[in-house]
Amino acid sequence: MMRAWSVAIPARIDHHPLTLDRRPRPQPAPDEILVQVRVCGVCRTDLHLVEGDLDPRRPGVVPGHEVVGVVREVGTATDRFAPGERVGIAWLRRTCGTCPWCRRGDENLCPASEYTGWDADGGFAEYAVVPAAFAYRLPPGYDDVHAAPLLCSGIIGYRALRRAALPPGGRLGIYGFGSSAHITAQIALAEGAELYVMTRGEGNRKLAEKMGATWVGGEADRPPVPLSSAIVFAPAGTLVPVALEALDRGGTLALAGIHMSDVPSMDYQRHLFLERDLRSVTSNTRRDGEELLHLVGRLGVQVQATVYPFTETDRALADLAAGRVNGSAVVTFS
Repeated sequence: MMRAWSVAIPARIDHHPLTLDRRPRPQPAPDEILVQVRVCGVCRTDLHLVEGDLDPRRPGVVPGHEVVGVVREVGTATDRFAPGERVGIAWLRRTCGTCPWCRRGDENLCPASEYTGWDADGGFAEYAVVPAAFAYRLPPGYDDVHAAPLLCSGIIGYRALRRAALPPGGRLGIYGFGSSAHITAQIALAEGAELYVMTRGEGNRKLAEKMGATWVGGEADRPPVPLSSAIVFAPAGTLVPVALEALDRGGTLALAGIHMSDVPSMDYQRHLFLERDLRSVTSNTRRDGEELLHLVGRLGVQVQATVYPFTETDRALADLAAGRVNGSAVVTFS
């Protein structure tokens, strides 16, 4: 048996929709590994699932998809990992491998894709299973707590940065400065970008300044110069026209979230003309994950983490919802 947090009926986090109970320890399928969870990062996608912005795909699902743990059992059909190895489990859990999108390298668009903590139980538990082909080896320079946020916040932010098509030395605008943004910003700065941050919360603004932002303002403020590219991390559709209007000619806006509130109507001349591009980000490929995990070690990216005991996972989500987390929230069994 093991302890696990599960979602019975989605509801606002202050209504306590998460339940801590005991359930049988999972057994790995032939292509899977069994991982004893050491820590699990807390992602805004978990909050969307718990609160019902994303419909649960199975009853009583265990959220959590930024998992760092140790392999305890290996399925009979895989030898990719050995018992005792440290591994990471991320959001993308399985794809078909045969559809047109998988064959062309866009497995994040696979119609049969499955996700950790949504289609299958995730890391808010003492044990989790994952297909070995979708688990990651982790960079050695990061302990468990600081490696966990890389597995979604880092990977999705990295894909969003690439989707934003930032030119060399360009001006990058970031809307919302939470877990994903504070990792992405460091990569952009290391690659020579000039950073402009629009965010709410004094703590997030101070963190952006500390990390080297050229200018920091409120979440809907107009930056002092036109932006080459921008990324909206905040799940607020109202920021989409705001960010588009802040772009320079030929600029690109990437929307990084899996869920966003409704986008208001836009004016073609103000928001889209002059070849401004608007792009969404849908999950990630394993290639994105491997590139990000290699890159952060080389660039010395630092993860700011707030640690919660496993028994207070629901409080971590409540703090995330209320904007009380600077950087990343991580729950730990130690």
